[in-house]
Amino acid sequence: MAMLLQPDTFDLSTLIRRGDTVLWGQANAEPLPLTQALMAQRHRIGRFRVMLGIANSSTCRPEHADCVDFLAYCGAGANRELDNAGVLDILPCHYSQLPEMIHSDTLRIDVLLLQLAPADTNGRYSLSLAHEYLLPALDRARVVIAEVNQQAPRIHGERTLGPDDINAILYTDRAPLVNPSSRIREVDAQIARHIAGLVEDGATLQMGIGAIPDAVLGALADHQDLGVHSGSLGDGVARLMQSGAITNARKSLDRGVSVGGILLGSRLLHDFAHENPAVMLRSTAYTHNPDVLARQERLVAINSAVEVDLSGQINSEVAAGSYIGAVGGALDFLRGAQHSKGGLPIIALPSTAGETSRIVARLNGPGTIPRSDAGLIVTEFGIADLRGKTMRQRIQAMLDIAHPAHRDRLESELF
Repeated sequence: MAMLLQPDTFDLSTLIRRGDTVLWGQANAEPLPLTQALMAQRHRIGRFRVMLGIANSSTCRPEHADCVDFLAYCGAGANRELDNAGVLDILPCHYSQLPEMIHSDTLRIDVLLLQLAPADTNGRYSLSLAHEYLLPALDRARVVIAEVNQQAPRIHGERTLGPDDINAILYTDRAPLVNPSSRIREVDAQIARHIAGLVEDGATLQMGIGAIPDAVLGALADHQDLGVHSGSLGDGVARLMQSGAITNARKSLDRGVSVGGILLGSRLLHDFAHENPAVMLRSTAYTHNPDVLARQERLVAINSAVEVDLSGQINSEVAAGSYIGAVGGALDFLRGAQHSKGGLPIIALPSTAGETSRIVARLNGPGTIPRSDAGLIVTEFGIADLRGKTMRQRIQAMLDIAHPAHRDRLESELF
């Protein structure tokens, strides 16, 4: 039987040990009362490590590094402040590698903190807003501590939990975190229109995170029988399902169901997905599985990047010396789309950031995605299809979608 934690008085040092590695649901799946208490009680516990995903809260602060070692697979959200303070270590791995890293204890997880929806009539708890890499952590963690939140939506998933799966429970009643709406600029809308023109009716979509993927979903309102198989699901998916543009009726796998690993959206998405059998959360071992992706016909993978060089090499991690992105799942999905019958591997980005070109002669950061995996690169100036192109052909195609003000300089920098 799980220990019942009393609000405002529970002591995590009875469950968490010095030297442990603690993981929790990322973004809106963060169990805030537990993570806030963890940081407040850090001295009582002794030095421990935290493995972070996307941080939509300010729970973890640079000053907490006096007792906490911070590790993350990404620099998104509040992680950026930790990185800028020099207290964040980065795990540069593909998203598809996380389940096996956790299962094998290459990435050891000792304590797992979860936000769960209230138990159903069978006494089973929904993992609510996230499955992804939480499932392998459930199999390996010594201690599982759950916030059972009265307001957390009950989302269909591949796994539910019973009381015997949990060591300690805190009951709460609070609104879960939500994602602010993306600010979609005209340049994002232009890129979205280019991409929407490539998407066939009946295609299955994977979308990264940010304004451009959100804009693309907005540009697909007139399409029919679209499907979704993605790492994350946002408000745009809910809207297109409500309008009938997304039906998942022509998917090769999981017909009739939008599949994702995590919900990243607003109350609109949470309410739409609550007890909705047309929305299913799965583990990363499934959503990013190369065989699953290859079997999904007409898979359109849409991801963004920091910069792309003239040969098609892609940096999606570092900008101006700061770690703002991730290795993440982009290459997993690009390769999946390349092996999918009728698939489209797309990287989309504005041609400039301020006065700086994001199409570059040579990368200013790591080569996250090699040029051998480049597919279609899209800016507001058009589409560069690099598949089957020679180096010279690639250079010309990339110059054609760079901002006109930078094209001559980019060409001269090659020589």
